[in-house]
Amino acid sequence: MPLFASFRRPFYGWWIVAASFLIAFYVGGVVFYGFTAIFEPIAEEMGWSYAQISLAASLRGLELGLLAPLTGMMTDRWGPRRILMGGTILTAGGLFLLSQTSSLAMFYGAFALLALGMSASTVTVLLTAVANWFRARAGLASGIAICGFGFSGLIVPVIVMLVDLYDWRMAVVFLGAGVLVIALPLSMVFRHRPEKYGYLPDGRKDAGVKAAGSIPPAPELNVGARYALKSPTFWRISLTYMCHMIFVSSIITHVMPYLSSIGVVRSQASLVAMAIPIISVSGRLSFGWFADKFTRRKVAAIAYIMMTLGLLCFGSLASAGLWLIVPFLLLFGIGYGGSNALRPSMVTEYFGRSNFGSIFGLMVGINALGGILGPPVAGWVFDTWGSYQGIWFVYAVVGIAAVLSIASITRTRT
Repeated sequence: MPLFASFRRPFYGWWIVAASFLIAFYVGGVVFYGFTAIFEPIAEEMGWSYAQISLAASLRGLELGLLAPLTGMMTDRWGPRRILMGGTILTAGGLFLLSQTSSLAMFYGAFALLALGMSASTVTVLLTAVANWFRARAGLASGIAICGFGFSGLIVPVIVMLVDLYDWRMAVVFLGAGVLVIALPLSMVFRHRPEKYGYLPDGRKDAGVKAAGSIPPAPELNVGARYALKSPTFWRISLTYMCHMIFVSSIITHVMPYLSSIGVVRSQASLVAMAIPIISVSGRLSFGWFADKFTRRKVAAIAYIMMTLGLLCFGSLASAGLWLIVPFLLLFGIGYGGSNALRPSMVTEYFGRSNFGSIFGLMVGINALGGILGPPVAGWVFDTWGSYQGIWFVYAVVGIAAVLSIASITRTRT
């Protein structure tokens, strides 16, 4: 018997999961989580208000929202590889343009280009690619893939170090070059639907065999995008994640300025910014696994309850003490990761795989409205009252609305 005769080649879907993890790690860390590290240096050099700078995050969210349905449909039709290649090139171009910013209009233009690139190289495209290769293990596979966004928090202190060693402009140039070196080659790993390459979802040998260690999947739905738009289930999920984006994008954008405003030094604030996505990894993995075992809407409701409690701790830091950073990180980080891991598997459960990219892209577009609204409102509150505290309590009320919305969804009827 040949030495390697018993070696079992891993299911190709797991290579797609690994590549998704790495792209999410780098691009998410640089553009999404890393923005807070250059927020204050830009404000100091350019003299812009916090609301003006926060608007860049909203423009990024606006572009992502407008383009997500389109990139979802394009991924369904053409597959993820070409979309990812173009997206990574545009993301690098946006970072290079940002490094040359000399006016507010140019600053916003750079973020519009970044949003264009991210819409084609992150959430919608990556999770569509993963969802096409998994069904019974969709929660676990999606959870692992988006753990890349969780570990991308490790990049925040690196960006702070680059800014301290050079300046924010040169740091952004280095980060843009990294997109071309890291993310562009990884886009070549991606393939479209597994059936085209002789596989079945989850690596099954035939349609009647379930993936080991998972519950038997229910008969798969095949819901079209137009029908989904008429479904209350679609709108409940979409509005829940819109609430999610309101407070998540605000905290990710303002965490370092907020902590600085209550006396936390920049180096320590960067560690908190790093810890949020890293702690979210435990939620992404555990809640993704729970989603494959239990009722997804109930698991999602638990995630949102944790996030809301974390928001209350975050808002109480200035009055109750910095010791609340620990429960904030644990509650918000785990709940945040868990809610992210559940979204793609909920789409496959309630609408099926056939039109996943189109339906998921439409949801991301609606969700992005929260990301457009949240950061500039938080920045305006600070510019007006000199404190962020009140806005975090307002966003906790938004979290309660998200819990009620997600807990009441029902299965789509076809």
